[in-house]
Amino acid sequence: MVNSVADITLTKPQRARLKRLRKYRVPVATIIVFALLVTAFLFWPRSPEDLGIGNRLVTSGVLASWRNGDLVVLVRHEERCDRSDNPCFGPADGLTINGTQRAADLGLAFETLGMERTDVLSSPTTRTAQTSLFMFGKTELSPGPLAICGDAMDEEILSHKHADRNLMLITHSACMNDLQEALGYPHAQAAEYGSALFVQVLPNGTFKAMGTMKSEDWAAALKQL
Repeated sequence: MVNSVADITLTKPQRARLKRLRKYRVPVATIIVFALLVTAFLFWPRSPEDLGIGNRLVTSGVLASWRNGDLVVLVRHEERCDRSDNPCFGPADGLTINGTQRAADLGLAFETLGMERTDVLSSPTTRTAQTSLFMFGKTELSPGPLAICGDAMDEEILSHKHADRNLMLITHSACMNDLQEALGYPHAQAAEYGSALFVQVLPNGTFKAMGTMKSEDWAAALKQL
């Protein structure tokens, strides 16, 4: 019996080795968790490509697709009056004066790309209609009382897009988020005022996110063309 007890008792070297393993267990686990978090961050799709960097309007294929009439572009309305301390242009549910000026600048940026092969529809709200008006001098509302949003918005978008012509929708950040989520970017950053989401319509009728452009980045991006 004494021998049996002695056989299962840890020797001093074994006890020391066990203590060392316990000592390093927490740091090793911390390193593993950190590595997993870094991997998740690197491979977690956050937002489509930022087209305001360098010459990405060209290298991304956006400019070529624009000229071919293969794009759908969602543009968020400019600064809304009821969420700003800036002076209003008109009704409280419309734009600020600053928003109308920025919309005009945004329209000039798109005119530089060329609007000959682009149809523009505005969501039926005052702020989107005014954004379209100051961008292009006219407003055409999308049919129906609501903006083109939600789970089935891709089908509705296709119903308004004509072959070899781009379709631009002056819309809302929530609608842009809906489309980005459907395209595999559920954690994309919320669209800022005047920002644009470029989406290519593939030959099979599916969509591919090409990138986003903030309104303040247009001037530098157009100089690269």
